[in-house]
Amino acid sequence: MRAPDWLTARPVAHRGLHTATRGIIENMPSAITAAVNGNFAIEVDLQLSRDGEAMVHHDYKLGRLNEGAAQLIDMTAAELKAVSFKATSDRMMTLGDLCDLADGRVPLVLEMKSTYSGDRKLAARMAQVLAGYKGPAAAMSFDPDQVMAIRETMPALIRGIVAQRTYNDSYWTHLPQEQRDAMLHLRHGFRTQPHFVAYWVNELPAPAPWIARNIFGCALLTWTVRTPEQRERAGQHADQMIFEGFVP
Repeated sequence: MRAPDWLTARPVAHRGLHTATRGIIENMPSAITAAVNGNFAIEVDLQLSRDGEAMVHHDYKLGRLNEGAAQLIDMTAAELKAVSFKATSDRMMTLGDLCDLADGRVPLVLEMKSTYSGDRKLAARMAQVLAGYKGPAAAMSFDPDQVMAIRETMPALIRGIVAQRTYNDSYWTHLPQEQRDAMLHLRHGFRTQPHFVAYWVNELPAPAPWIARNIFGCALLTWTVRTPEQRERAGQHADQMIFEGFVP
């Protein structure tokens, strides 16, 4: 099944419509409000807290944007919501907070961060929260196992795989080669059955997303579009862009 038209109808603001120079920080309430006001779809990241809550945050540990150095998985939701940020008075949200703030006005694209350990608690919590949400929402992950968890737990939820051509850069070296190889070329597609693919813009065009889009009917998003050249490439090879650093 192809993703619904609302997924690709408007550009997707990467981690919300954030502008650090104005104190609007990624994945924070102000970035969500700015994206809603601009009528953009919103992509955010989800991490699991120690007590099983889905938290809206990209990094696995504190420190880049906020005070502290702890791993998110070692802190409770209440502790994470109390963390001070360096450049904003906003505080970290739960997925429930995000749904309340967006209130169905624009689509949400939820990227599930993964430790690639087979732990599916984040998918389970996401299913609980989204069961009561009436707005348009989709979920995606780099980890095929998390996409399988979405398929099994929430078969009606629009699901996608985040992908790139290779997984040999330093970000992926912590994973065994066998696990990285299993992510190549969307070869898991018959198991995960994604409705859409989110592919790295710098590696478009590429055979795997072309086949997914043109043979199997998957919608194709592309990340993260920041430059005019990347925007042109996105327009040529994808159905919609996930953008950052400018206002389309």
